[in-house]
Amino acid sequence: MAGRSVPLPMNEPTPISTPTFTVLSYNVHSCIGTDRKLDVKRVADVIAESAADIVLLQELDVGRKRTGGTDQAAEIASHLRMDPHFHPALHLEEEKYGDAIMTALPSQHKRSAGIPSWGEPRGAIWVQVSVAGQPVNIVNTHLGLRRGERMAQTLELLGKGWLGHPEQMETPTIFGGDLNAVPSSAVFKVLRDRLGSDRRAGRLRPTFPSRFPLLRLDHLFCNAHVEIIDIDVLATPLAVKASDHLPLLGTFRLRQG
Repeated sequence: MAGRSVPLPMNEPTPISTPTFTVLSYNVHSCIGTDRKLDVKRVADVIAESAADIVLLQELDVGRKRTGGTDQAAEIASHLRMDPHFHPALHLEEEKYGDAIMTALPSQHKRSAGIPSWGEPRGAIWVQVSVAGQPVNIVNTHLGLRRGERMAQTLELLGKGWLGHPEQMETPTIFGGDLNAVPSSAVFKVLRDRLGSDRRAGRLRPTFPSRFPLLRLDHLFCNAHVEIIDIDVLATPLAVKASDHLPLLGTFRLRQG
């Protein structure tokens, strides 16, 4: 006798995988540590410990006599096996000083330029990175030391040439760097309202100075196309020595639809 037929189970819907990725923001202080030693590899080791997918660096020396004439952006990227995109906010003859974005993911430089500065020249760099085949805009900056200067720079970066650009507003965007501004500042609040930050941002460990942190000056924000999963300040023994800032690591997820 033929066996009784058994109904096949209903197929469960396959969950949609949402790509996650990590972004590190780190002011490396020209790779001069709190022990006053110049050590590019030590900075690269701190970054490697984080296993970040995308790295935002501030205060890099390229070809400067004070740090041996090395290209710190290229050297760090070489240690990490990443591609560097460097923008010199300060450029005097062959000496350069500025910010970089580096990653091993496919990436394309979109824009780099100076921003309104009242003292030391400041700038920003925009790189588009492919995360699981989706474009993600990354913007890195280092704001000035004066309150009014920082607000002018922030408003410039929120304008149509940067974070207000249609390409950034319509696709996932991460903005970060050393903003020289604490979470209670007007600059932080403007960026939080326009973009978004982790709800714990104001309660995270300070990032400066690294040996005895008092101020949270380093930040990561994202627009509505990205979700912040986690954000943390890395205070490993190596990080405490490598620079006068501690690195900030964020984990993000691309929103679907």
